[in-house]
Amino acid sequence: MTLNSPLTEDAELNQKRPLKEDIFEALLEKIISGKYNPGDWLRQEDIASQLGVSMTPVREALDLLAAAGVAERVPYRGVRVPQPSHEEIAESYAMRLLLEKAVNRAAALNREQAHVDALKRIVGQSQKLIRLDDMSASRKLSGDFHATVAEATRNSTLIRVYKVAANSFPDWMLYQAMYGHPDELEASVKEEYQEHLAIADAIESRNPELAEQRAKEHIIDIGRQIVLYLGVSQELLNQKINQLGL
Repeated sequence: MTLNSPLTEDAELNQKRPLKEDIFEALLEKIISGKYNPGDWLRQEDIASQLGVSMTPVREALDLLAAAGVAERVPYRGVRVPQPSHEEIAESYAMRLLLEKAVNRAAALNREQAHVDALKRIVGQSQKLIRLDDMSASRKLSGDFHATVAEATRNSTLIRVYKVAANSFPDWMLYQAMYGHPDELEASVKEEYQEHLAIADAIESRNPELAEQRAKEHIIDIGRQIVLYLGVSQELLNQKINQLGL
């Protein structure tokens, strides 16, 4: 798969940071919005040509994608969007459940008011994104929400581990699936809004037990979507959850 338009049409290059990071962000947006599908190749030459840059920053951006878990290098062939098996999806889901519980608990204990303000702002913005054309923006806001929760822990190691786990979880596949079920979109967006708001409220109240419980409920709901839209069996999800003692 090649890009249909220059990357600069989707993401303005930020001259204040390395070019590789701009390319990384642009490609990540295309992956999570479904413009690249699982198994699609990220052709270094095509990206460099359409962006009008040398292949060096593109190669570095692809390295960043691979390090973040949203791309994989195949020896002697190149880089592609992962095409995870059902077992791999179930394993990443169980790890996400484990980390979300810990992260939200720590966030409630260590958050600052700036974190709460950011969470409430993100939740408010997401409430209006109820069209299929909004899916990319909705996914980005959801990612921003969870990243802000992680930042509220004020634990750099936990933030780093969480980022890798969150990026390796193939949530872009769920957003792609939503395009095939447009009649369920509004209800799904409303449910996510309510769950995120409940998490933000628990963190604001500095209630670690409640924050952990709300996060668990949110991820369990994502598990239902994995079963419904991606065809992963509930039995397999339960097996991987039990392996982690959850």
